[in-house]
Amino acid sequence: RDHFKTFFEKHYGEPLEDGAAPLTRLLENLNLAKTGTLNLAGLLLFARNPQRYRPAFVVKAVCFVGNDPAGERYRDSEDIGGCLRDVHARTMSFLLRNLRRVQAGQGFNTEGELEVSQAATEELVVNMLLHRDYFISAPWRVMIFDDRIELVSPGALPNNLTIEHIRNGVSNMRNPLIASFATKELPYRGIGTGIRRALAAVPELGLESDHDRNLFTARIPRIPAS
Repeated sequence: RDHFKTFFEKHYGEPLEDGAAPLTRLLENLNLAKTGTLNLAGLLLFARNPQRYRPAFVVKAVCFVGNDPAGERYRDSEDIGGCLRDVHARTMSFLLRNLRRVQAGQGFNTEGELEVSQAATEELVVNMLLHRDYFISAPWRVMIFDDRIELVSPGALPNNLTIEHIRNGVSNMRNPLIASFATKELPYRGIGTGIRRALAAVPELGLESDHDRNLFTARIPRIPAS
């Protein structure tokens, strides 16, 4: 309730009335609930614990030792749940704490630059969360290897969309209701240019739509450790 209250008052400029009936009516008017029950968009955006009802919708994050996804050694791991706002923030936190910073010619007292573009990584995490296929009961996966980062989202590209299309800025909004609220909850503009911005920052970015396994994967190369 506190999350939705803050959201509503910030974006609609009106105080949220006290009492269950007004809140239920507002959620239904915003297409986030029906007959007093949150729908999937309402659950993922504003529920305190969405995974209580949809346990598969978590980020399985692992930082491996080496480059083999079947490896048994890892440096860090976390199952990341919560509403989409919190899942995004905690996924970025996991990535940032497990990636190196490089000096890149800066002075001794500076923190150094992240080894991969933080802006591109943030765009790709948002893309992973919003454009998955929610009919598939499977988690997102974030895997950090010594030579790359892989962000894996359930659901290959929909319809006739191809990798070449999205590289050129063509988009197909798979979850329009969730995406419409994400422009207010996440660093997301909703104009279909996120992949192009990520490519501009990381030209070596690899994108794969696997229709056999029904997955979409973004691969970000890492700078080899010196």
